[in-house]
Amino acid sequence: MKFGRRKRDEGEVTEVEVAEAVADEVEIADTTPEVDIATDADADLDEVDGVAPTDKSAPEDRAENGPHDETEANLVRPYVDLGGVKVLPREGLHLRLEVEEGSQRVVAVGLDYDDSTLQVQPFAAPRSTGLWHEIRAQIAEQIERQGGVVTEVDGPFGPELRASVPVAVDGDGGAAGVRPARFVGVDGPRWFLRGVIAGKAAEQPDDASEIEELFRSVVVVRGTTPMPPRDLIPLHMPKSTQTAI
Repeated sequence: MKFGRRKRDEGEVTEVEVAEAVADEVEIADTTPEVDIATDADADLDEVDGVAPTDKSAPEDRAENGPHDETEANLVRPYVDLGGVKVLPREGLHLRLEVEEGSQRVVAVGLDYDDSTLQVQPFAAPRSTGLWHEIRAQIAEQIERQGGVVTEVDGPFGPELRASVPVAVDGDGGAAGVRPARFVGVDGPRWFLRGVIAGKAAEQPDDASEIEELFRSVVVVRGTTPMPPRDLIPLHMPKSTQTAI
C-alpha cells in the first residue's frame, strides 16, 4: 500500500465544491469538513415517501458488514490509524490525505484503488437521528445549480446520488465537459460517513464491487469527546501503517 498527502489552501475548503470534485481522475472532492447544512432552506424539508429528513440511512447489514463502528470491528485485523477513520491496507491501495496548507489539518482521506478513487470524511452525528437524507438533498441542489445532472438511486448502501458533474473550465469561463461521480453516505452510531466515488466505479457502477467493498471496510472512530453534529471527526497522519484497532 502506498501513502501520500495532498496540500490545499485553507480557502479552498468550501462547501461541496462539486465543480472541482472530479476535475482530476484521481484527485476528487474539495468538500467542506464541516458540511454546514443547517440552513433555513433545509429547515423546511418535508417527509418524502415516508422518509423524514432526520431518519437514519444505512444498509441493514451495516453492523455485520460495514462500514463499522470501532466497537464492531475485527480487533485482530491490521489497520492504518488515521484518527477518525481506520483503513485496512491491501495490495494496490494508494492512501492520500487532504491537508489544509495553513493549519495542516487533515480534512479528508483519499483512497485510490482498482482504477477508482474513493474520498471519505467522518462526521459527528446525533445518537438517534441521521444526516444523510438532509445532506443528500443539499448536494443534489448544489450540483444542479452548477449545471450538473443528478439522479438518486437505491445503491448498495441505500440512497445515493449519481451525478454528471461539470469539471474543466475553458478560457471563456464555461464548463468544457462533465465527469461522473457517486455520492454515498451511511449513518452509524453517533457518526456519519460520507464517500465520493470517481473513476471506473462511477463510470461503471454495476462493476464497482471492489471500491464498494473498500467503503464497507472503513472503520469510524467517533471517540467519547462531545462534538456538535456535522463537525468533522478529527483525522491525523498515520502513527503506523500496521496498528491494531
